[in-house]
Amino acid sequence: MLAGAIAAEVVATTALKYSEGFSRLWPSLLTALGYLVSFVLLAQTLKSVRIGTAYAIWSGVGTAAIAVLGLLLFGEQLTLTKVGGILLIIGGVVVLNLGGATH
Repeated sequence: MLAGAIAAEVVATTALKYSEGFSRLWPSLLTALGYLVSFVLLAQTLKSVRIGTAYAIWSGVGTAAIAVLGLLLFGEQLTLTKVGGILLIIGGVVVLNLGGATH
């Protein structure tokens, strides 16, 4: 369920870019649907996974995936700063999981 929540959030965020400020109907609808599905699946995940762990993975993996899609789809630059940021996100998720984060 968490993987589905992440995938839906990544689709929604990508569609948000294509919506051009909600001025295009279909990308705007896909954005709304994607976030709705993402939150429903995340809520279901929280029945069996600690909130700190689930949210760290959901937000961290989603952020890293969007950064990669920014490079591939939108021609954004890959800089050492971006690479470092992505590595810090991944490291943070790992540390939270190792530390048994709860909230």
